Amino acid sequence: SLMKYKRFIDTAGGWDKFQNVLETLNKISSETDRSISTIASKYQLSQKAVGAVIIGARLGENAHIADATSLFTFELSKDQRKRIKAALNLLDPIPGDCGDEYRKPPYLTASGDLSHHLEEFPPVYKSIKTAIKERIDSGTTWETLAGYSRAVRIGDRVLVSGTTATHGELAVGENDPAAQAHFVIDKIEASLESLGVKLSDVVRTRVVVNNMSDWKAVSIAHGERFADIRPANTMFIAKLIGDEYLVEIEAEAIIQ
Repeated sequence: SLMKYKRFIDTAGGWDKFQNVLETLNKISSETDRSISTIASKYQLSQKAVGAVIIGARLGENAHIADATSLFTFELSKDQRKRIKAALNLLDPIPGDCGDEYRKPPYLTASGDLSHHLEEFPPVYKSIKTAIKERIDSGTTWETLAGYSRAVRIGDRVLVSGTTATHGELAVGENDPAAQAHFVIDKIEASLESLGVKLSDVVRTRVVVNNMSDWKAVSIAHGERFADIRPANTMFIAKLIGDEYLVEIEAEAIIQ
């Protein structure tokens, strides 16, 4: 664990910057009579996108329970939050999104790779092979109803059907075009990987938005996921089937 966290520290800017954050938290810890970890948790809970924090503890030890529950008995002042933010702003951003340290290089794990975690990720969807092609289904009701595959591979070419934010029979991310776009791209990536292809092999995407007002949010999400891939792309506005769906994306990949 210490090796893993040291990799995070190095990636975020190094030991000196980390010590500056700790020194700031230590001063506020003295001011509030709370531990550094409690101050850090309290600050994170004050962020708009954070609804909970996970506090690790060794089984059988309860010495820190009172300290952890004190999260709800005090507030950080505006000045204290400002000082913490200033210290954090000196750090370099960790690459990627939450969980990418286990999915994409640089792997921020103890060994610097995934050797002590798993040999390889199992495919999300089971592929079905015939003499000339390989295909997968993602399990939505639409695929069975309309008789199509989520993705089909023929040789070095993979075609992914127009994909919406659907999980089984459920719509995901209602009223949030960015959330739906990210879910769709996650699903496209899972489909590609199940056929032995990477998202970086995508050479073309087509994006359909239901509402003109959503084009920018969807474009930003697409840009975040394909920033280094830069496939050919076309965006349309059209009426999607299902009022809950705000975006549909199809993709084409060529193994390189």
